[in-house]
Amino acid sequence: MKIGLLGSNGFVGNEIKKLLLAKKYNFKPIHRLNFKKYVKYKFDIVINCSMPSKRFWAKKNPKKDYIETVEKTSFFLKNYKFKKFIHISSISARCEKNTVYGKNKKISEILVKNNNNKNLIIRLGPMFGKSLKKGVLIDMLNSKTVFINGKSKYSFTNIKWIANWIIQNMKNKKGLLEIGSKDYIKLISIRDKIKSKSKFVGRLDNQIIINKEKYKISSNEVYRFLKGKLSEKTN
Repeated sequence: MKIGLLGSNGFVGNEIKKLLLAKKYNFKPIHRLNFKKYVKYKFDIVINCSMPSKRFWAKKNPKKDYIETVEKTSFFLKNYKFKKFIHISSISARCEKNTVYGKNKKISEILVKNNNNKNLIIRLGPMFGKSLKKGVLIDMLNSKTVFINGKSKYSFTNIKWIANWIIQNMKNKKGLLEIGSKDYIKLISIRDKIKSKSKFVGRLDNQIIINKEKYKISSNEVYRFLKGKLSEKTN
């Protein structure tokens, strides 16, 4: 089986890449510098992790976000050859329909859905992992202002669990799925737990996974991650 991994250097893509290497899959890591090389190359599965994940950047750069999210997805669907396309999207396509980021994610999903009924669209929520460099968790670790209401509920999920789920289910799953933690944590609870001095300014922004299938993984794992990060800062 030949796999094409788009966005192989990104947060999600890199974790999938490490797992594909460990399991000795036949795959091609694809990124900005080599994506044209694989036009017309025959893949069994293409995993698209290439869409931008910066919501505030999208708000400030709507045209660029449209190009990176919608136009590039269209390019890959039209110019790559595959039996199945796995599209890594965001729950923002459901819960942030009125934002630039959410609208563009939703449009990209429609393109993938209309391309082939065997395709799989995976919506992800908030994530954490060793290579995390931005987002509300990093802001709280550094006691920076978080531009979201502190009562916002987030289903934080370990990126390693996500990568494992994708590899295990890439052959048999299709349609649209949201995957991630079975529960959620309020941001203000995390701030107080780690004794951060962050202040919250902004709207309520609930990022909760909704799926008929309840996964066993819990958002509480994020505390172990934060404990490790805090230990790194003090050493």
